Amino acid sequence: MTKRRISGMINGLSNVFVALLGLAGGIAVGSGLVALLIVLDLIPRLAQIAYAYRMSAWFETAIICGSLYWTFADFLDWKLALPSGFILSGAGLIDGMFVGMLAAALTEVMNVLPILAKRMNLSNYMVALVMAMVIGKTLGSLFDWLVFQW
Repeated sequence: MTKRRISGMINGLSNVFVALLGLAGGIAVGSGLVALLIVLDLIPRLAQIAYAYRMSAWFETAIICGSLYWTFADFLDWKLALPSGFILSGAGLIDGMFVGMLAAALTEVMNVLPILAKRMNLSNYMVALVMAMVIGKTLGSLFDWLVFQW
């Protein structure tokens, strides 16, 4: 065998190894996400919070389509050119609403807030506690985006 042929075989085997490693990592991460969504019943709880029981299939479809789109966008270096800041602000608002509702569903499923309020004797101030968390998260995110990112 020539040196060139051996080098080509090693390159081919290393490419196969990297492909299998990437596939295994993707399956592990995807399985973890699916387990999180299924075990904690996040999608049905999200539909319940939004009073959109009949729309739960749309929530599931949105998560699948979003995952596929952004996977292809990342791998294929797609660029999304939005025409103005107004449209970008609207897209960010909708994204933020979805992430916030998903976080609220996760929080409610795990009963974090009631346990926290009970242990800290804040049961009477539950609305204020939730609003403080929402305002803090919003202001922290805006500060990060507008100050640290620029």
